[in-house]
Amino acid sequence: MKITSKQLRKIWLDFYKERGHVDIGGVSLVGDGSTGVMFNVAGMQPLMPYLLGKKHPMGKRLCNVQGCVRTIDIDSVGDPTHCTFFEMLGSWSLGDYFKEERTKWSFELLNKVFGFPADRLAVTVFAGNENVPRDNETAMFREKSGIKKENIYFLPKEDNWWELERGPCGPDSEMFYITDKEPCGKDCNPSCDCGRFVEVGNDVFMQYEKVDENKYIPLKQKNVDTGWGLERLLVFLNSLPDVYHTDLYVDVISLMEKTLGVKYGQDEKVTRAMRIVADHTRTAVMLIGDVNGIVPSNVGAGYILRRLIRRAVRFARDINLDLGTIVAVAKIFIEKVYNDSYPLLLEKEDHIVKELQIEMEKFNKALEEGRKEFEKVLNGIEKHKQFAAQKGEVVENIISGKAVFRLFDTFGFPFEITKELAQERGYAVDEEGFKKAFEEHQEKSRSAAAGQFKGGLVDDSYETAKLHTATHLILAGLKKMFGEQVVQKGSNITPERLRFDFNLDHKMTPEEIKTLEDFVNDAVKREIPVTCEEMTLDEARKSGAHGIFDSKYGDKVRVYIIGDVDSQICGGPHAKNTKDLHHVKIVKEESSSSGIRRIKAILD
Repeated sequence: MKITSKQLRKIWLDFYKERGHVDIGGVSLVGDGSTGVMFNVAGMQPLMPYLLGKKHPMGKRLCNVQGCVRTIDIDSVGDPTHCTFFEMLGSWSLGDYFKEERTKWSFELLNKVFGFPADRLAVTVFAGNENVPRDNETAMFREKSGIKKENIYFLPKEDNWWELERGPCGPDSEMFYITDKEPCGKDCNPSCDCGRFVEVGNDVFMQYEKVDENKYIPLKQKNVDTGWGLERLLVFLNSLPDVYHTDLYVDVISLMEKTLGVKYGQDEKVTRAMRIVADHTRTAVMLIGDVNGIVPSNVGAGYILRRLIRRAVRFARDINLDLGTIVAVAKIFIEKVYNDSYPLLLEKEDHIVKELQIEMEKFNKALEEGRKEFEKVLNGIEKHKQFAAQKGEVVENIISGKAVFRLFDTFGFPFEITKELAQERGYAVDEEGFKKAFEEHQEKSRSAAAGQFKGGLVDDSYETAKLHTATHLILAGLKKMFGEQVVQKGSNITPERLRFDFNLDHKMTPEEIKTLEDFVNDAVKREIPVTCEEMTLDEARKSGAHGIFDSKYGDKVRVYIIGDVDSQICGGPHAKNTKDLHHVKIVKEESSSSGIRRIKAILD
């Protein structure tokens, strides 16, 4: 190994500290609710207020190594490149230096520090469009820094522009290494997929503010956002075939090879499973061991964590890898790979291992039963196909929605797992049928929980139910804003309004009330189904549901779940869908008693 991950982090930070930057460290992987995402997905995400002009307490020149989690492309994990957890090497100028210094330092890093020959380096620059002019300035400075003119490519917005829906944005300029592969044609350039150009870094020049779909105005504070992927760079610097050959994974892969008696890369199915187990276990370790660590549950970020762990178990079982090996893999990440960079993992090691074991054992049991039932379902379809063939009929390879829901409801077999297994066997699943069966189940649960929805009381009762759901959304919003220590202290609901008491040490400001109201109405706009599940108190606690955990509920409790927003022990009744609330208006926030605040709200 020419360079290790620990060495690369140090090289990056030292390089920028020598040039006046301050290492600001990384933030929590788990979103705090302020950015609207569950996890930190980019190095610049926590810096958004400062990119918009707020003064950063540590200055205008910043750098760090930031952990990120993205699961939007989880189905691609298992190939040589996709990871759910990754690290971004970042540096920023907040209204300080701009394109000339940035292009100079990027070239120094690539050429002098990492040793890439100048004639092997290529860059791309924004070509301009009807809204924003061509970025000739960056091209000029790239050439001045040492990039050959013939290796500077102007590409359109889809290749060289960074923006969100609104806010700071601007042209980016990507850096590439030119390999020995022959050009794919006379127009071969870094946007090709031929493999001649390999991306090694990216500089974003935030000089505009997007105020509308086609309107961009100059940004008052020009910023530079530099983000280079640690894993990607590590692979390239060491001339390795994939990330699983780097020191981040090499000991984990070696352990699995010894346990299984096979070599990584020999068998496609086994190799894919090894990658998934390694990647998902690493991400689970990071999320549980984070400063704002989470545990597996049925909602929000906890549900994503649960899915990662269960997917790891599922693929481990496919290659006969026992759960003890997954724990051993977790310990390698904690004790050896990230012991320096993420020391909190060592402090929380026992907790991380315990949570992994609980979730894996729970799922392993459900998976055992579910797999048997899954096979029965397929056998039934195959027999039906044979019978139909005798009559000259054709039966499609589709598992019915009702069968998929039965696997989910009776055996705890996740829909995603059923879908993956079905695809591997050449089957599709009836997703719409599954949704319909799920909704029918919800309706039955509601009817059982809300017997009063009968006779000249229907309208008033449902108004009360909707306001009851609104209280759940309000509490979820308060917990997001002020922490999990906020709990319900009282509630009174009529068909016209709700009154909700909660603990808080200060009077809410108009801005805080507006934030809470926006949070609630965002959930309303998302049209989230409200579901009810019956479970034991212990199961409710482990699922992440909140409420009062005492014996007054009896052996079984109902947990009402509002998508990724809230999960709470409650007797009901509730709205069928958040869209039924139309709009929630907070009309008053006042003191109820010492340390207790009261909110009054209506549906308008």
